Amino acid sequence: MAYRVPFIDPRSHYAKLKTEINRAISDCLTNGDLVNRHQLKEFEQHLAEFVGVKYAVGVNSGYHALLFALQGAGVGPGDEVITVAHTFVATVSAIVHCGAHPVLIDVRPDFNMDVALIERAITPRTKALLPVHLNGRVCEMDQILALADQHGLAVIEDAAQALGATFDGNCAGSQGRAGCFSFYPFKVLGGFGDGGAITTNDPELARKATLLRYNGEDRATGEYHYHGQTALLDNVQAAVLDVKLRHLPDWIAHRRWIADCYLRGLSGIRQLRLPHFDETRRRDIYQNYVIRTTVRDELRAYLKDQGIETLVHWQKPMWEHRGLGLAVPDVQETLSLCREVLSLPMSAETTDTQVQAIVASLQAFFSRHP
Repeated sequence: MAYRVPFIDPRSHYAKLKTEINRAISDCLTNGDLVNRHQLKEFEQHLAEFVGVKYAVGVNSGYHALLFALQGAGVGPGDEVITVAHTFVATVSAIVHCGAHPVLIDVRPDFNMDVALIERAITPRTKALLPVHLNGRVCEMDQILALADQHGLAVIEDAAQALGATFDGNCAGSQGRAGCFSFYPFKVLGGFGDGGAITTNDPELARKATLLRYNGEDRATGEYHYHGQTALLDNVQAAVLDVKLRHLPDWIAHRRWIADCYLRGLSGIRQLRLPHFDETRRRDIYQNYVIRTTVRDELRAYLKDQGIETLVHWQKPMWEHRGLGLAVPDVQETLSLCREVLSLPMSAETTDTQVQAIVASLQAFFSRHP
């Protein structure tokens, strides 16, 4: 169906940037710059500068960023990696494809890893911690890094939803051994196809990821160092992402403005829990604006009738997908989130008029559900 308020609007997004994007694509195609050319290297340099690290390695998905970062940190068969139960399945799949075992722990009400649960999950087989900065909010990295240092563990940040978010002034993806980003089209920085990147200050991890993404080959010497994968970020996508990266600070400011509008319009509704938490040490970017309510399904149906598109991440816990072969964890907060969360429209193209319509619809719904 056609929504009067879409969750995102990729056509409008392209229209605003059409001249810049078309010029970048035309430059690639006119000059035959299709694979691993200067556009990719320039984007990697600019991304590293934005995040505040020495190296960025472009790959073809956020999943491959996670996989290569874990492999670069030495994670392999027989190891354990602690991560959260409330995340996209790719986080866990990357661990499994390293031959390691994912240990799933619960999150707190702000959707991020419950640091208090980490230490009891550590065993002699634990190799790494994989915190997920969900919805554009960075985890408590000081405590996570302190625990990792105490136990000799690598920290790989799943920052797929948090490019530009900060904790104590440090960007997501800059504090662990490596940070992993996704440029899926609907991310805060999205391409016109899939894409991802690893950010790191570790030259050895950066080099290994660079080799793994291109079949294990050192392109300068022709020597193969690993059985790698075909997972290079396409050059044209890198050119497009480099254009968009210049606009990212403005887009983040717009998202934060929308979040403030939602807060002002919805804070009086007692049946709603809004995603506004202490920002004393954080700057959230609101990749997703996720509300919670015990009448989630009824609310979502009502908003659909009003022409407002919403999303749910994730209604079915990943361990209930039997094909994944995951053990059932004890994660009560995650189970509550699966029943209660609903993401409202939030993008660079979401307008004031649309936000007002969303707020009015939510107010109308809850006036009938005291």
